[in-house]
Amino acid sequence: MSAGMSFELTEDQALIRKSVRELASRFDDQYWMDKDQEHQFPSEFYDAIAKGGWLGMTIPEEYGGHGLGITEATLLAEEVARSGGAMNAASAIHMSIFGMQPVVVFGSDEMKAATLPRIVNGDLHVCFGVTEPGAGLDTSRITTFAKRSRDNSGDHYIVNGRKVWISKALESEKILLLTRTESREDAEKRGGKPTDGLSLFLTDIDRDHVDIRPIKKMGRNAVSSNEVFIDDLRVPVSDRIGEEGQGFSYILHGLNPERMLIAAEALGIGRVALDRAVKYANERVVFDRPIGMNQGIQFPLADSLARLDAAELILRKATWLYDNGKPCGREANMAKYLCADAGFGAADRALQTHGGMGYSEEYHISRFFRESRLMKIAPVSQEMILNFLAANVLGLPKSY
Repeated sequence: MSAGMSFELTEDQALIRKSVRELASRFDDQYWMDKDQEHQFPSEFYDAIAKGGWLGMTIPEEYGGHGLGITEATLLAEEVARSGGAMNAASAIHMSIFGMQPVVVFGSDEMKAATLPRIVNGDLHVCFGVTEPGAGLDTSRITTFAKRSRDNSGDHYIVNGRKVWISKALESEKILLLTRTESREDAEKRGGKPTDGLSLFLTDIDRDHVDIRPIKKMGRNAVSSNEVFIDDLRVPVSDRIGEEGQGFSYILHGLNPERMLIAAEALGIGRVALDRAVKYANERVVFDRPIGMNQGIQFPLADSLARLDAAELILRKATWLYDNGKPCGREANMAKYLCADAGFGAADRALQTHGGMGYSEEYHISRFFRESRLMKIAPVSQEMILNFLAANVLGLPKSY
């Protein structure tokens, strides 16, 4: 066989999968149910992942990380979700695993030295502030503004605005914050694009100037999602990442890997839901036979297996392309689309297989159902992915 195409995990990758599976298995269904119902951050799990050295997977070695690729990061994310921790587990560590990529690539040496080792050891929690109530998925419409200012104490920005759906804001010390430093109108007047004039900062969340309000939501309640109100927040110029006005291009750098991580997490939930459904179908006896003997039960589960396996293949291709420095927009978006669909489909069928018990909290299937449903919306909706594929891959006219 030629060396051109291989579906084998390397020894290191297989070890990552095995080690993470063992670590995550120490946190059982009851742990995750309690954290979810009590709206409590899973700090014991987070600390265990940090202690194992896993938070630094993709951080360069000179800052204490392992310098591994997105392929390894997705293996970790999938195992964490598949352990039964689902999105509560994945979201607790998601930002630390790859979210700091704009800092790794574009941050100053001082910023990297001050923050990356603290990400690796678990000491620093960071949230990602992009989405706004009035902008939704149209990032060019954000209005949070950083105004350059100078006084006796030096050169800085004053930031005002509002962000929404900011995961982990309550637990975070710093925020990776996208703002305008030039209005959209001014950028367009000078012949620029609507996405010009956006700047990216990594700065402290000063609670005197930042009001954080949790959003009540359907699921994934161990990790908060928040509205964030920013009022005259002072940000040193040294907290800016890269050039002023280039922030949009910096966050783009992390979007394809994020799609892949989300895809892996959806895949993990689909796998654990399917495992639980098969176990229940083998054990549950109705009309003097296990319900798994009935094709009405078998066929949907077998179909979900096929869909999860197929979705996993496009994810593996996407991560391979990224790690080998090749264009991967098409595959990254397809992976998120197909894994989210297959993951939720499996969770839905697992719930149906359990019948009334699936709707109860006792079997934890309803938690998988709620958390996998999120993946069809966040961080980008299925519809927006189809828009991307239609316009950028098929060459159809842009619809938005």
